[in-house]
Amino acid sequence: MTPEPSTPEPQPATPSPLAGGRAASAPLLGRAEEPTVFELSSPGRRAWSFAEADLPFWDAADLVPAGHLAGEPVPLPELSERDLVAHHTRLTQRQYAVDVGAYPLGSCTMKYNPKLADAAASLPGLARVHPATPSSCTQGWLELLVALGEALAEVTGMAAVSLQPPAGAAGELTGLLIMRAWHRGRGDGGRTKIVIPDSAHGTNPASVTLAGYQAVTVASDERGCVDLDSLRTVLDDDVAGIMLTNPNTLGLFEEDIVEIAGAVHEVGGLVYYDGANLNAILGVTRPGDMGFDIVHLNLHKTFAVPHGGGGPGAGPVAVTEALAPFLPGPLPAVAGDGTYGWETPARSIGRVHGWHGNALALARAYAYVLALGGDGLRRVAEIAVLNANWLRRRLAGTYDVPHDRPCMHECVVSAASLARARGVRALDVAKRLLEEGFHAPTVSFPLVVKEALMIEPTETESPQTLAALADALVRIAEGASSDDRLAPRTTPVGRVDEVRAARRLVATFDARPPGARAPGPDGER
Repeated sequence: MTPEPSTPEPQPATPSPLAGGRAASAPLLGRAEEPTVFELSSPGRRAWSFAEADLPFWDAADLVPAGHLAGEPVPLPELSERDLVAHHTRLTQRQYAVDVGAYPLGSCTMKYNPKLADAAASLPGLARVHPATPSSCTQGWLELLVALGEALAEVTGMAAVSLQPPAGAAGELTGLLIMRAWHRGRGDGGRTKIVIPDSAHGTNPASVTLAGYQAVTVASDERGCVDLDSLRTVLDDDVAGIMLTNPNTLGLFEEDIVEIAGAVHEVGGLVYYDGANLNAILGVTRPGDMGFDIVHLNLHKTFAVPHGGGGPGAGPVAVTEALAPFLPGPLPAVAGDGTYGWETPARSIGRVHGWHGNALALARAYAYVLALGGDGLRRVAEIAVLNANWLRRRLAGTYDVPHDRPCMHECVVSAASLARARGVRALDVAKRLLEEGFHAPTVSFPLVVKEALMIEPTETESPQTLAALADALVRIAEGASSDDRLAPRTTPVGRVDEVRAARRLVATFDARPPGARAPGPDGER
């Protein structure tokens, strides 16, 4: 008898390659949308598993009240290592960076950072030290910090340095707090005003407000520098100090800086140096020699610390001998027996950052200083100034040059004539430049120049790169049309409605299906 064929056991359906997520290897050229890790997720995939640690970790239930704990684990994306690496690699290819090409962002010194400094900061003896390690076991680190402080004091012409502030804006606030403490220490704490030029950096007014002062604006003269007559009209016994940088935000050297400092000192105020533009004068002149009392330095602009992406920054503050007792502490110091430890100045304003500042950023800066030496640092400034002046002369005649005289590390040109003649504004020029393969310069700043394009080529760009950048800017101006208001058209993301984004910000990604999401600002889900 022929047996009846057996009915096969039902087999689970073979899952589609896209089940639970999108294809990780989908072509993503031009403006094709890159999926999020949630969209790439597929249940059961793993990129890495950590071994069980044989250590007595606390259970969360012992530390947090039960009512504050979720009943189920938070859903996280599940990806293979291959898909995860591909995703993040594709994201990097959709971004511009200082390692990709020229980044002529005026006022920010976005220059290439040598890998030598990264390698030095990655040394195990530096990178693997816990910040709470006793000073007896971190003598090398402390020696590095002391030596860096001494180098920065020499570069700025100041007497003492605190390395704590973790960014330029933090350095600004720290300097103003030191200024306040100094005035109060002299029984003169009633001063309420800080003078700021009309071309000041945007963070200056915010720092003044945070420090409890009122910002008072002083006008620029026809040469783009502080107007001395205007300055004298606002100087009185209520002025605690002035905040400015030299060269200023127009890229011009303040030729009357000695007179400016003298006028502020005459009314009992202090003179504060915003170090954003220090790259222009390294090894050539020093803020201390100009009459400044307080200096902050942007190590993440001038001294090889990677800039952008949210950090880490470093904004050390240097001061004169009279202000040294007010520095944030503790400070690294060498004792009489040659060992290193920590000391807090007698009248310190206290800590402004946890531990020792962004220590690995400081290590990068010290490696940069050692690699270049004094002559090398001076050469940095000389080439940066040369590059900016070459660019200024190359663009003159195509763009307006509001202050057509030798500039320092950056030049400011204007698209005002272009806007009047063809309706193409500075923003349109900047967006078109992205299509040419260059990062855009700063636009519409400083505010004292209409349709400003603020360009800082830095010392790290070759003559060939500068020529290509200049050619692109000239080509954009000569071919300018209303179509440029649609630029950029070749980048992964087009022109964003910045006003709408600011007013209707969606700060988080919602991985839930559209029907389960909370309504957005427009009632959309």
